[in-house]
Amino acid sequence: MKNNKVFLDFILKEWLLFASVTGLLITSIYVNQIPTFSTREIEIIFIIAVLFVTVKGLENSGLILRLSQRLEKGSFIPLKLVVTTFFLSMFITNDIALMVVVPVTLLLKINHKDFLVIFEALSANAGSALTPIGNPQNLFIYWFYGIRPDLFLSTIAPFSILYLTILVIFSLFLKTKNSEVFEEEQTTIISRKVFIYVVFFLLLILSVLHILPVWIGIIAIVYSSIFDRNSLKIDYALLLTFIFFFGLAENMRVIFSSNIENSGHIFIFSALISQVISNVPTTLLFAKFTGQWKALLWGSNVGGFGSLVGSLANLIAYKLYISHKTTNNISTFTLKYVTLGYVFFFIGILLYFGLERI
Repeated sequence: MKNNKVFLDFILKEWLLFASVTGLLITSIYVNQIPTFSTREIEIIFIIAVLFVTVKGLENSGLILRLSQRLEKGSFIPLKLVVTTFFLSMFITNDIALMVVVPVTLLLKINHKDFLVIFEALSANAGSALTPIGNPQNLFIYWFYGIRPDLFLSTIAPFSILYLTILVIFSLFLKTKNSEVFEEEQTTIISRKVFIYVVFFLLLILSVLHILPVWIGIIAIVYSSIFDRNSLKIDYALLLTFIFFFGLAENMRVIFSSNIENSGHIFIFSALISQVISNVPTTLLFAKFTGQWKALLWGSNVGGFGSLVGSLANLIAYKLYISHKTTNNISTFTLKYVTLGYVFFFIGILLYFGLERI
């Protein structure tokens, strides 16, 4: 009986992994081919793996716990977390911003951590949309269509500004309180290894910005393998989910590419298809059919909201929360996550068509 409960808990926690495997198998049979992975996708998987190891090293060093202890003693905690995530995502991408902020949030001894993580995911998607380097689809659109920086910014600014305003209001209404009594003079000792992992983290950011080659991340893997194997205890199920998900997305691209002929409704189609195959592969797919980069920019970023697979950032925040040792409300959290995601998704659709009429 106990074994059945453990297995059921595992299925509930890793349902995304099983869903991605099932989707990959079904679509592979339908298109009668095994999906191939592009160099870009392999690089993304590698970057995510290095990111997981680096953040685990920072967590083991005590740095993240120290940050959370200092943060939870202050005021306006939700507001600070949301705004920090928004601006971080503009420069270090939405995925990395969440990998930094969510672990800090999960170590806070306060209530409403589920809403905080959801707000942070929404904030990361909103903030990353504002710059060409905020997320992969923006970078692709920026280079593929040769857009001027000022034109790019002015096109998507209403999107990010509106969402930031909404999230700031939500954060001010979200009242948090400490769930445990603080012990006086409680301090966390930070290991000297923190400096090494901070360097690894900076190298990773520089590789994401294409200043350094992606392979530079192998240094963190080698170091952890030899000197700090505890940092290799990462969420391998999430890595496998990404791998299967990329394969599923490739199959979906094959299916959709044979049927798309009209690019006139590029915005709504790209937003909706992002709900199934994520906004990055959707952007790569639609760029082949249209020169309407503004509609594609909006559609892919609006499509990042909504479903758990709308963007990789959604998956990262979701998995970080449900995999944490203090989590015990997976089904309720999932419902809240998806509901708020789709509220923002439909707000984006209304905003786009509203601006089109002006």
